[in-house]
Amino acid sequence: MIDFDPERFEEGKYVHYFEELESAYTAAYQALHGEVDSGILRPIDRRVLSASEPFYEGDGEFRVDLPEDPYERAGQPGDPEAFQAILDRLVAAIERELREEFGVADGEG
Repeated sequence: MIDFDPERFEEGKYVHYFEELESAYTAAYQALHGEVDSGILRPIDRRVLSASEPFYEGDGEFRVDLPEDPYERAGQPGDPEAFQAILDRLVAAIERELREEFGVADGEG
C-alpha cells in the first residue's frame, strides 16, 4: 500500500500519484463495463473523465470534479437520464476506488 500524503497529492498528484490515479479510474471503469450501456460509458471515459480532476477533501474522502456540460462534451450519447445515471455511478466508483487505492477511510488522512 502506498504512503498517502494529502499535501503531496494537492501539490502534484499527477507527478507523485499518477499510477494510483490511473489504477483507480481503470478499476471504476472495469467495474461498470459489461453492466451498463457501453455506448454511454465509453464516451464518458474518453471525453468527460479525461478532463476531470480528482481532489482529496480530507477525512478519507475524494471528490471528482467534472468539466462543464458533460452530456454535450460526450457527444450526447443516449438518453440524458441514462447518461446521468451512468456518470453518477462511475464518479462514485472512482471516488471509492481512490479511497481504496490510497488506503484512506472515513475519518483518516
